[in-house]
Amino acid sequence: MQLISKKTVIMGMGKTGLACAKFLHKQKIPVIIMDNRASPPGLPLLQQQFPEITSITGKFDSELLSQASEIIISPGLSKQEPALAKAKSIGISIISEIELFARYVKAPVVAITGSNGKSTVTTMLGEMVQQAGWKVQVGGNLGTPAIELLCEPTPDIYILEISSFQLETTYSLNPVAAVVLNISEDHMDRYASLADYIATKQLIYQGKGIFIINADDPYAINIAKKISFSLQADKGDFRISKQNNELYLTKVEKNKLIPLLPVKKMHLQSSMMQANTLAALALGYAINLPLSAMLTAVKQFKGLPHRCAWVATKRGIDFFNDSKGTNVGATIAAIQGIARQSILIAGGDGKGADFKPLTKVVAEHCHAVVLIGKDAPLIAKILSVPIYYANSMEDAVIKAANLANSGEAVLLSPACASFDMFDNYEHRGKVFEEVVKQL
Repeated sequence: MQLISKKTVIMGMGKTGLACAKFLHKQKIPVIIMDNRASPPGLPLLQQQFPEITSITGKFDSELLSQASEIIISPGLSKQEPALAKAKSIGISIISEIELFARYVKAPVVAITGSNGKSTVTTMLGEMVQQAGWKVQVGGNLGTPAIELLCEPTPDIYILEISSFQLETTYSLNPVAAVVLNISEDHMDRYASLADYIATKQLIYQGKGIFIINADDPYAINIAKKISFSLQADKGDFRISKQNNELYLTKVEKNKLIPLLPVKKMHLQSSMMQANTLAALALGYAINLPLSAMLTAVKQFKGLPHRCAWVATKRGIDFFNDSKGTNVGATIAAIQGIARQSILIAGGDGKGADFKPLTKVVAEHCHAVVLIGKDAPLIAKILSVPIYYANSMEDAVIKAANLANSGEAVLLSPACASFDMFDNYEHRGKVFEEVVKQL
């Protein structure tokens, strides 16, 4: 055991942990960084750039942790980690990178979470802010760690995607606007119950800002200073309404419907994208963005990779990559958004999720399913359509292509994490696209 003289300890040498180490080193705050992997991928870079920072690998040393002045944990680590138990029991502060960010940030912050759509809404709102001529930094769980953004010139506003993992140990963010986009069962291998997961998501509503509520979500909470959005015509400050038999993004002002933009003017028009766009508009309204700038950004927005993205048409069959569909709710939205008969490719690491909600929507929209990955048998149990198993993505794509008819779609939307077979969801999506292009 090594005495550390009450230094800050960073747990995890991934992207987030390294960003925290770099930031604190710049602030001249002594740190130790540790990882329970023997050779974490970030170690060579750390040793090259900051040889003076002590690094410990191979285990989380509970004795070392009990001497820390504070512990910063990477999002992949639960605060229930056994090595943290002793430190927690003697009152040592355990925080997230987002909490560290909150202590130093000097510009307003918009915070975005939800089971699905976080990256899309974060990116779209960032483009709205840019369209308005404001200086913006976008990051968090999407792309650049929030703490790394503080090393850049201070913008007019920060737009952060924040995961439930990050919210667990975030206490003082105080965003000027925040949203829980939606809730569907996810990460049940981390949380004791769905109620625990929901409560963690709702931690984003901390502080005195304006809170955006999904009026269609049964788990939305009733809070003051809120703006709501809905896909229904009879509720929500921002909603979908029909004008002259045409669907419009709509704002309600003094009980009057103000049509903003025909849905057909959007590049992506699924119900999920409509909800995401309404949420972005509500957030933009909360921070006083000009409506014209927001609508220009909406018309220009073409979506993100691996999120129900069209890949190619082969033999009259459209292939869609929704590799980011890592939970049941996302896959349901993707199937409904395609709005045609499809062959679904699903499976992977289900993270303890209940797959039963897939049964009805798959029966209505998919005449067969090709399953991959470790939890394929669990998904198969709840499906009523023909099931085919594949040992690789190449095998899955070939089988799905042979099952699909002209005018139908092949949809990769796994409803599962990717780590049992791939590096991450991006890797899974790229492999899918490569196989499709070789058909």
